[in-house]
Amino acid sequence: MKVAANPVPHAEILNQIKPLLAKEGVDLQVVEFTDYIQPNMALSSKEVDANFFANVPYQNNFNKDHGTNFVSFAPVHIEPLAIYSKKIKDLKDLPNGAKVAIPSDPTNSARALLLLQSAGLVTLKDPTGLTNTPFDVTSNPKNIQITELEAAQIPRSIEDLDAAVINANYALPAGLNPTKDGLFVEKADSPYANLLSVNPGDENKPAIQKLAKALQSPEVKKFIEEHYKGAIIPAF
Repeated sequence: MKVAANPVPHAEILNQIKPLLAKEGVDLQVVEFTDYIQPNMALSSKEVDANFFANVPYQNNFNKDHGTNFVSFAPVHIEPLAIYSKKIKDLKDLPNGAKVAIPSDPTNSARALLLLQSAGLVTLKDPTGLTNTPFDVTSNPKNIQITELEAAQIPRSIEDLDAAVINANYALPAGLNPTKDGLFVEKADSPYANLLSVNPGDENKPAIQKLAKALQSPEVKKFIEEHYKGAIIPAF
């Protein structure tokens, strides 16, 4: 069984359950992609049997934009979004007109704007909306310049920015830990748990059911808590 995943933490978590699945007669092969598009393209073309990298709002958006009907279930973990900076140690010191990067994909862009709002930097037209864009900012006291960049590119660009909102799966490989380095971190009750996605009808296949059960096993919970030390939070 082939499962597409981002390298951190998804592939790392999948590699942990290979022995559990082997006992169940399932040979798990992990196919790594570093972006958010290819895992879904591989699933759509049936190059893989499932993918594990995204959250429900992202997959709903993708389904709408690409005419797919992926079924997402079995939430595994939350990767807290956080605001990072190489130039300041406290958001109070963010200068007027600061350059702040957020992810460019619609789901994480809206999610990042909610985080900037929670941090007191902006106010949004829909204060709880999951589809806000930078055009929906109604108040911006520090006149921060919000720039949308591809999520994977933001850690590489942080030196040129005053602050950046970075997804944990890209922050960790860049040596940034949300709990230690984040100036402001998303709350744990976020609706953005990462979960398994499959093509419609495949969710009831025995091998997929075994995969879902293994991903929500006590072994995985222990691995997430001990290995990521709060940078990634179990969602089950």
